[in-house]
Amino acid sequence: METPHKDQESKNDIKLIAIDMDGTLLNEKHEISDENRKAIQEAQDRGIHVVISTGRSKLTCADLVDSLSLKSYLVTVNGSEIWNESGELVERQLLNIDHVHEMWDLKQKHKTNCWATTVDNVYRDQFPEDLTEHEWMKFGFDVEDDEVRQIIFDQLSQNEDLEITNSSLQNLEINAAGVNKARAIEKVCDKLGITMENVLAMGDSLNDLAMIKEAGIGVAMGNAQEKVKEEADWVTASHIEHGVAKAIRHWAL
Repeated sequence: METPHKDQESKNDIKLIAIDMDGTLLNEKHEISDENRKAIQEAQDRGIHVVISTGRSKLTCADLVDSLSLKSYLVTVNGSEIWNESGELVERQLLNIDHVHEMWDLKQKHKTNCWATTVDNVYRDQFPEDLTEHEWMKFGFDVEDDEVRQIIFDQLSQNEDLEITNSSLQNLEINAAGVNKARAIEKVCDKLGITMENVLAMGDSLNDLAMIKEAGIGVAMGNAQEKVKEEADWVTASHIEHGVAKAIRHWAL
């Protein structure tokens, strides 16, 4: 899937590397390999911005991100939040509480597993009694039954106020409309005075698809969902074979 015509031109143009976490940067033990760390450090040493762009909340990714000593922005909750290099919140976009109630009702009706992210917590099945007391950013369904997942997807797809992706083939992830990793990375680019053409983006799931399609170079992991591989400019090794390091070395260093 390599596109040689982009190769040499693009290598000099990469000013920002956007990297997903689960299934991309992290291996099967949810750790960052030494190979990936080294490539990220070398990119930073060359003045390239390295931006972690994850579906996780800051609460659940901070330790891993901090261990990289990055000097740039951080994108969390699929683009709901953007943090600057000092760890201060730049932007946050919330789900409408009426939509959260609708998704909670769907979860009850179809007896699915679910999780959701508020500004200060991540809930898994045990949810607060009063949903209105919290500010929600993402709601996720984990559904083994393909038919039930499709029913939920079809109903939520009719709502123009929602953005629906996934982080695995079994789940659905719902954010407010217009919230995705591409839009967040584009906003970061604006702040840095660069464009999406200067971005190398990599990921494995549908919540990475927008940024992979819109980046100057979009890279799918070897373990990525087929749709992501089809849309990417290049497919690297899997997340357990240091695919992030290989992509950085090929396209940016």
